[in-house]
Amino acid sequence: MEIEALRTFIAIHRSGTVTGASAALFRSQPAVSRRLALLEKELDVPLFERVPGGVVLSEAGRALLPFAEAVLASVQDAEAAVRAVRSEDSGPVTVALVGTLASTNLTSVLRRFAQRHPDVELTLRTATSKEVSDLVRRADVTVGLRYSADPAPELECETLYTERMVIAASPERAGTPIAALSALAGERWLAFPERPGEASGASVRRVMDAAGVAESQILRIDSLTAQKRLVEAGFGIALVPESSIQEELSAGSLVALDVGDLEVSVPVTLVTRCGGYLSAATRTLLAELRRA
Repeated sequence: MEIEALRTFIAIHRSGTVTGASAALFRSQPAVSRRLALLEKELDVPLFERVPGGVVLSEAGRALLPFAEAVLASVQDAEAAVRAVRSEDSGPVTVALVGTLASTNLTSVLRRFAQRHPDVELTLRTATSKEVSDLVRRADVTVGLRYSADPAPELECETLYTERMVIAASPERAGTPIAALSALAGERWLAFPERPGEASGASVRRVMDAAGVAESQILRIDSLTAQKRLVEAGFGIALVPESSIQEELSAGSLVALDVGDLEVSVPVTLVTRCGGYLSAATRTLLAELRRA
């Protein structure tokens, strides 16, 4: 079973079509189809099933997927280890983080790291917490920053700190203490679309349930910046990480409501792959993140 065959198999799975895989691999569609056919012949099972608009994994394909991803991750580790021999303080370091964490002090840590280590190719991408774990597990990124730990055995999770959640409101609400969440039952709330497995989303859902908020009162906005601007304009309130609104609190464009029974926080978690190769540059970044 060749590595390129596994790479082709994974590319077809992720794109959902042979055409998409050929574009991702920079190969012709017939070449991709031929490589898949050879792999299926070698294994003597179909790895995909045709559906309208593309393909999905067969039962055999689902069985092969985690092993194929592990093989490619090991190959990437080997390549990274060899590159690191040339220089301990250079090379690529890839990080995936939840979008809302870009508004926290972690961004300052990443910026300082990039400034102190100009020969390191620091690449950032945003994703949901679940996607962060998937990217780390597949070795698409080296380091993940997400909310809460992932119990998957192939991942190592370490809590960096706990992020306090606050209810943001427009400045007109300043100085008005609220005895209990139930007093906010009639408010319009702004929140992210619900996604399975999202720890921060689950925390928001618990708070809104405690307040007695109906789904019809929730405006789903898939952008923290848009949520903040709408709250500033008086369109509703939002439960957000406290650090994500520090600039607005300082400027007076938002306030954090004083709610008597609101005690919500979520752990910010560092994620790496168990047994995965960590270059010297990556280990330096991890040390700086732990000191944040």
